[in-house]
Amino acid sequence: MHFQEDILKPPNLVSSLRILIAPLLFAFAFLGMEYWFIGALIFSGFTDVLDGYLARKLNMITPLGAHLDSWGDFTVYSTMAICAWILWPEITQRELPYYALIVLSFLLPVLIGIFKFGKLTGYHTWSVKLAVLVTFVGYIALYTQIASWPFVLASFLAVLAGIEEILITLIMRRERTDVRSIFYALRHRE
Repeated sequence: MHFQEDILKPPNLVSSLRILIAPLLFAFAFLGMEYWFIGALIFSGFTDVLDGYLARKLNMITPLGAHLDSWGDFTVYSTMAICAWILWPEITQRELPYYALIVLSFLLPVLIGIFKFGKLTGYHTWSVKLAVLVTFVGYIALYTQIASWPFVLASFLAVLAGIEEILITLIMRRERTDVRSIFYALRHRE
């Protein structure tokens, strides 16, 4: 398949939509529209689940889709981090150690993957899926002032997931998508 045909597949369109939500999130943050920001963020989380579901259900799993999903995750989570400082600087400052752990856990594996392979990796490990889910829930719980403990838990899960992704990058000889765990990487080092 060619890029133009792959990009028009429904799961890839949904992943692209998640990337396009970032400017809207920034606009809501700069305008101080907290509820609209949280609503758009929840919608982006829904699209993150939907793209993977559609790819499996419609049998449209492609390398482009895996990369779009990773780019979408990176875009939304980077946007979330920046917008937290804009909308809720006091809460972010209070939770800064956990906030920093989450940001570094998502950023370092990306940078190491780009350094080694020259592109964004798309491993989609189980540990990252869990860390992303808990981070998403923790972020919303923290910034809607429901509870801070899910965000703290998310920081530790994100560190573990980040370490696993870094190890996978160091182990793999070439970039691959859908490497579900360090054990898979050890078995398929080719």
